[in-house]
Amino acid sequence: MTSISRVGKSIYLLFFVGIIAISFSSIFVRWSDADVAVIAMYRLFLTNLVMLPFIWPHRHEMMRLDFRQWALLLASGVMLALHFLLWMGSLRLTSVASSTVILALEPILILAGSVWLFKAKINRMMLIGMGIALFGSIIIGAGDFQVAGTALKGDILSLLGTMAVAVHMLLGQFLRTGLSAFSYNFWVFLVAACTFAVYNLFMGHAFGGYAASEWGIFLLLAIVPTIFGHYLFNWLLQYMNATTVSMGVLGEPVFSSLLAWMLLGESLSTLQMSAGVVILFGVWIFIRYGKTKPQPVPADAPIAAPGSVEPKTV
Repeated sequence: MTSISRVGKSIYLLFFVGIIAISFSSIFVRWSDADVAVIAMYRLFLTNLVMLPFIWPHRHEMMRLDFRQWALLLASGVMLALHFLLWMGSLRLTSVASSTVILALEPILILAGSVWLFKAKINRMMLIGMGIALFGSIIIGAGDFQVAGTALKGDILSLLGTMAVAVHMLLGQFLRTGLSAFSYNFWVFLVAACTFAVYNLFMGHAFGGYAASEWGIFLLLAIVPTIFGHYLFNWLLQYMNATTVSMGVLGEPVFSSLLAWMLLGESLSTLQMSAGVVILFGVWIFIRYGKTKPQPVPADAPIAAPGSVEPKTV
């Protein structure tokens, strides 16, 4: 029988994969010339398209939702769309490091919400780990912060987007107690995509006429940061609380900044690289000493892919 520690190692490996995956998001957005709302719309619609072939085993659950679940799914999807719109928009106005470092506030917002809504328990080591990671995040983005011009506007957009995704994650933690990751993600992504479709129609953005390279970027965004990032993080809510999962965003500035240095030519100092090590150390402390541990699963229960039946917690 699979031991709990072995399951835990698999969970943490997937958690790390999710961090790497979401770190590519800012790079792909920078590569695209399309409006950010169009990028997000096709990113999400293509994600649903990728998930569609795996929908059959989940068809009964997906259609047996009560009014409250539909309402919360709608709210979660709109918050996700708002997050994408604001955060992706910030990438056009400020640096990758500056925009992603503001996302470091997400765990704090979610921790506060979890204590208030779910009576979550925290300990001193968790707070120390979060503090260390936040300190490292501030160092990474400090050199890029400005107090005027478009950079300030971009930082404000990133902050508002962070608040939106915190609400999205808290709603996800509540909904995932009664829904599989597939059903939750499919409906939330679809709601967010439709929200963008209405927004783009109202704003008069073109729905077509994009180059093949743009469609390739849309597909990359759907597969890498959405399926292997957001989907995976939502799946991990079965084994970790929302605060722990959200700690993954503290690793995003590290890898996003490295990728921006390698692929976009953005500067990266020795101090920022050292701060990356500090961030990862803080995230490790938070997870290592967190009270919420991965739950054991049966030995024959596979890690849930988009179309597979999920293992149940016991």
